[in-house]
Amino acid sequence: MLLQHKVLAVVPARGGSKGIKLKNLREVGGVPLVAIVGRLLNGLPEIDRAVVSTDHELIRDVAVASGLEAPFLRPENLSGDRIGDLEVLTHALLAAEDDDGQHYDVVVMVQPTCPLRKKGHILDPVEKLIRGGYDAVWTVSPTDSKAHPLKQLVYRDDRLDYYDHRGASIIARQQLEPLYHRNGAAYAISRTCLLEKKSIKGGNTSAIVIEEFLPNIDTELDLQFADFYLNRLPKP
Repeated sequence: MLLQHKVLAVVPARGGSKGIKLKNLREVGGVPLVAIVGRLLNGLPEIDRAVVSTDHELIRDVAVASGLEAPFLRPENLSGDRIGDLEVLTHALLAAEDDDGQHYDVVVMVQPTCPLRKKGHILDPVEKLIRGGYDAVWTVSPTDSKAHPLKQLVYRDDRLDYYDHRGASIIARQQLEPLYHRNGAAYAISRTCLLEKKSIKGGNTSAIVIEEFLPNIDTELDLQFADFYLNRLPKP
């Protein structure tokens, strides 16, 4: 419990993945991605319960061995690659409450694909959500100016042009408004936002900006880089 609010952590880890087969079982630093997040959550007493939402029995077994609970397997209709986080989190919240009879005030989604997150990256957005009365608080990272929409180009019918016509007036990066992107470390969402507003963002949303490097795993190269980066970090 955190600030008198019961917190449910949900780790979404389906078996299907177009980029990397059984991505959530791939290892960084010799530990499966789903087990990395399980071990981290297991060390957070502020989290009242941490469950894995998966449709794959082997992922479930590895998750449970790492300290996560698996009171359900995700139904087939929530297992496709076009299923949104809202549906997955709503199902997990209601299924967990049906299993233990508890009433959770906050759901925090913790994706296995961000293996270098720290405890504060999970707890800080939850605390900010509770103290500020937000619908949701997401962790985000600053976006490199090279990826800014006003610096992007489109190439079609053998013609090159700016993605946004305003890009023609950009001379220096200092002219660009700072942008941010989701890094997958944590999404803290209020119960009301999920169940009543039926959204993982809502209208009253804030963020925790994480300046440090947090790789997110989508490709084999991401896996190799995260493993390389982890091995270069100072040992505790």
